[in-house]
Amino acid sequence: MTLRFPHFALYWLLAALLFGLGLSQQSVHAADNVEITKAQIESGEDGYKLASGFNFELNRGLEDAITRGFTLYFTTDVELTRRRWYWFDEKTQNTTQTVRISYNLLTRQYHAAIYHPSSNGRLQQTFASLDDALSLVRRPSRWIVAEKGALKPGETYLVSVRMRLDLDQLSKPFQIHALNNSDWRLSSDWKYFTYRAE
Repeated sequence: MTLRFPHFALYWLLAALLFGLGLSQQSVHAADNVEITKAQIESGEDGYKLASGFNFELNRGLEDAITRGFTLYFTTDVELTRRRWYWFDEKTQNTTQTVRISYNLLTRQYHAAIYHPSSNGRLQQTFASLDDALSLVRRPSRWIVAEKGALKPGETYLVSVRMRLDLDQLSKPFQIHALNNSDWRLSSDWKYFTYRAE
């Protein structure tokens, strides 16, 4: 005995599938909800620094996670590439800075620590609110992305900048949960610009 679906039932099934695909695409698009408001390289006596700014809000899932004791890691990736007409582009510098934010249930304070290669160890601060702690992520201090002498004066470099919630720093069991949870997809698109070294 062969079961046959009425034509209208097939239409409804197809519409439901397309609707579901549309929702999944919206959730993936909503993951890229960090806006890079500022990104530029500045030359100084101690090297080349990134001046940057980011605009984003934490969703309820991430806020709940941090108040329950989970640590969040926000990583900014920076790549500097020198174009070469005769060969592959030369990746001159590749560096990151990570801001770790946690909550102490006993003191009811937020702790933020900044890790980057140009500092020996880490810089730590304590804040009364989550929004104040996130200011270190949204409006970070200028930090060295290339040491003095690492870039060739007069050469033009392509600079790539991205900021993301770094799931790789979570414990292995929780990484699987976070990867399958849209609440944990927080990232900007890559921003590209050129910089002529001084």
